[in-house]
Amino acid sequence: MWHHVPAAHRKPRQRSLGGGTARTAATLALASAASATAVVNGGAAHAEPDLGPEQVRAKVDKLYQEAEVATEKYNGAKEKADRAEKKVDALQDEASRRTESLNSQRQKLGSVAASQYRSGGVDPSVQLLLSSSPDSYLDKAALTERAGTRQAAAVTRVRGELREIDQLHTHAEDTLAELRAKKAELEDSKKKVKRKLAEAQSLLDRLTPEERTADPADGSQASQASQASDASHASRSAPRGDLAAAPNSRAKAAISFAYGALGSPYVWGATGPSAFDCSGLTQAAYKAAGVALPRTTYTQIDAGQRVPKSQLQPGDLVFFYSSISHVGLYIGGGKMIHAPNPSAPVRVAPIDEMPFAGATRVA
Repeated sequence: MWHHVPAAHRKPRQRSLGGGTARTAATLALASAASATAVVNGGAAHAEPDLGPEQVRAKVDKLYQEAEVATEKYNGAKEKADRAEKKVDALQDEASRRTESLNSQRQKLGSVAASQYRSGGVDPSVQLLLSSSPDSYLDKAALTERAGTRQAAAVTRVRGELREIDQLHTHAEDTLAELRAKKAELEDSKKKVKRKLAEAQSLLDRLTPEERTADPADGSQASQASQASDASHASRSAPRGDLAAAPNSRAKAAISFAYGALGSPYVWGATGPSAFDCSGLTQAAYKAAGVALPRTTYTQIDAGQRVPKSQLQPGDLVFFYSSISHVGLYIGGGKMIHAPNPSAPVRVAPIDEMPFAGATRVA
């Protein structure tokens, strides 16, 4: 016998962190993290007082990269949690629909059974003897036999429905357990992101504006980020040369979108329209081109044909670090558009500023 899923478990909701909610949450998180750095980091702001500007920038780069690994894990867990939530909803809706149908069949069977009980007190052979028209009785008996066969089939259907509804509820409970596990994973990744970003902000706060601006030869992300304003506030229209070199209309559309996003802030977990993380930007760019990309860097790298660095074309996705934790959109000339980290907006950057891990052609 199936058991009804309690109302409290009917439709669990994992609220989306996209759009304005994501930006507000991330802004508050960063603001509170900056004010509580000493607590979060256990006094990290004073743990290494002898670090020079270059060492600080290098450590900030490492923290940003670690935060991005946690961000991509967060994105992946959120994607799975969203799928599990939709699956739970669908299973519970289907179980409810099937239960209503089952109850209707039960009512019909109950009516037939009650009628049979009321008329079933006389033995069929006696009914035949007492009948004034034996031929008519035999005709009715044949109809009754066929009706009994249909009733038996109906009982069989009801039993099958009961089993299937029970399986639906079991499946829903299993999926609910999966959803709870994904929520726990989300919270763990979220804490790691906040901790890394707070520690990075604490280190950056120790540098003067001049110290944050590194020598152009310095290829660190923190150094490059300090020079990002010129690129991020440049024209948001894609140069004709970049578009002309794109192999097809989809790549052109993705590049145009990325240029339009220049200057948008980096917000972890965001997919636009006015803020992005790295994989959120590439997903949004190709969505604008009519191509559905998965959410995370480690799934986007398998979303198309792998290409070597020497054969890159505008529109290719370029990935970085051995953990495949960062992605950008290649625009040609050894450059990409990407969402670097919270210290820099979406910008144009050389692909050689980070350890290259691979490239994928999706269009």
